[in-house]
Amino acid sequence: MQLKTIIIDDEPLATTLIQEYLIDFPSIEVCAVAHNGFDGMKAIQTHQPDFIFLDIEMPKINGLELLELLDHPPAVIFTTAYEQYAVKAFDNAAVDYLLKPFSKSRFAKAIEKLQGNLKQATGGTDIQEEFLSRIVLKEKGEIIIIPVNEIRYLEANDDYVNIYSTHGKHLKNKTLSFYEKGLARLEFVRVHRSFIVKVSEITKLESYEKDAYIVLLSNGEKIPVSKTGYTKLKNVLGL
Repeated sequence: MQLKTIIIDDEPLATTLIQEYLIDFPSIEVCAVAHNGFDGMKAIQTHQPDFIFLDIEMPKINGLELLELLDHPPAVIFTTAYEQYAVKAFDNAAVDYLLKPFSKSRFAKAIEKLQGNLKQATGGTDIQEEFLSRIVLKEKGEIIIIPVNEIRYLEANDDYVNIYSTHGKHLKNKTLSFYEKGLARLEFVRVHRSFIVKVSEITKLESYEKDAYIVLLSNGEKIPVSKTGYTKLKNVLGL
């Protein structure tokens, strides 16, 4: 599969290094190199690349601001010297996050991940139907990555969401609606306006009063089920 890319980085040494590493990947064509966000945006609009290498700290506009200006941003491999942007990068659906200085082997792993993602996206799967595979957040200065398969349920908490995983409770600045769209619908179901539950965690559906239900999870917790949630749950469970 022939791929087009653009390198957007204000450091000439960084752009040169990426081009040198890409010699080992003849199926990837570098269409343009840009040294600031404005030129990068113009290059993307002109060449319509399959993916881009994108620095974050750049003059004029930074990499994250550049992505916000694009209606349909391409896949992104971030290349930066600042690890504090990792959470925002993955929130922007980053394929990978290369922290400078990165090795040739680490670069190759990013390309391998990219090729796998693009192959899946073009294998008959509607891009709008792609689902989250992990949730990235920051706690006490540390970056936490929670694989979706470790999530038990999510609970709305004002402008945040409580994420309950097999390792404990986490807080993420997102809405429950965001995760309702981003999580696979056969694996997760919104059973209540405040709760999304992993279907495999449900061990029992109980009625506790007229037209009111709760689900019992594998760890013993009980989650309320609304009328709308009950309908969704029946469809997912085939009841």
